[in-house]
Amino acid sequence: MDVEIGRIQAIYRYLVKSMAGESLEATQLGWYGLEGDRRFAFRRVAEKGGFPWLTASKVPALLLYRPIRQENTENNDLPTHVVTPEGKVLPIRSDELREEITQRFGTDVELMQLKQGIFDEAVISLLSVITSDKITHDSGQSPDVRRFRPNIVIETQDGQPFAEDQWVGKMIIFGDGPDSPAVQVILRDKRCAMINLNPDTAQSDPAVLKTVVRQNETCAGVYGTVIRTGTLTVGQPVYLREFESNPVRDTSVPEAVG
Repeated sequence: MDVEIGRIQAIYRYLVKSMAGESLEATQLGWYGLEGDRRFAFRRVAEKGGFPWLTASKVPALLLYRPIRQENTENNDLPTHVVTPEGKVLPIRSDELREEITQRFGTDVELMQLKQGIFDEAVISLLSVITSDKITHDSGQSPDVRRFRPNIVIETQDGQPFAEDQWVGKMIIFGDGPDSPAVQVILRDKRCAMINLNPDTAQSDPAVLKTVVRQNETCAGVYGTVIRTGTLTVGQPVYLREFESNPVRDTSVPEAVG
């Protein structure tokens, strides 16, 4: 039985990992997340471990770079340029942009593009408005869901913060149609210092992460995998359904930091 739990309040995608996000009224949910989401990232050339991507946890100013599209391309979900914090508009593949990011980081980086996206744990993240507002209020910040870098923001009906924890192992369905897009919620989103960063200034306040640690075992929001593709739109009703095929993990792992 499907239970209506709320509606989609906002949709975000991040065209370049750890750079500013883009708010959407509608988009396609594909097998690899939102179309265009995290298809680009800067790789730390000297890093030989399993996580070579440069993120705002190492260069907070990355949050202030804004990917845009200035040209029609074969795939218009992908960016062509980046607006720097100083307002310069640089081609995304330009040496000038790469050199600027290298200078901020202190050692060589290179731009990478992956067709299936550059994700750390799962291709889609969900967060409720009430969870975001609870954390920011209790940490002395203005309400701003962007600091948590979710893909889908849900305005829930019950008004309970951290209710997302109860979605693990279940299906979330977006819309009323028989073929509505859906995800299987697989695990809680364990947070790191990224959420301390103000998305407009890149200034850090450790009170935000400390609040999540104290209130919900460092977790806020959940991750999901796509089990049915389709169109997502702001305002769509959101339903919860028991999903018992294929057991899923109910453990917390480090969050996607991009």
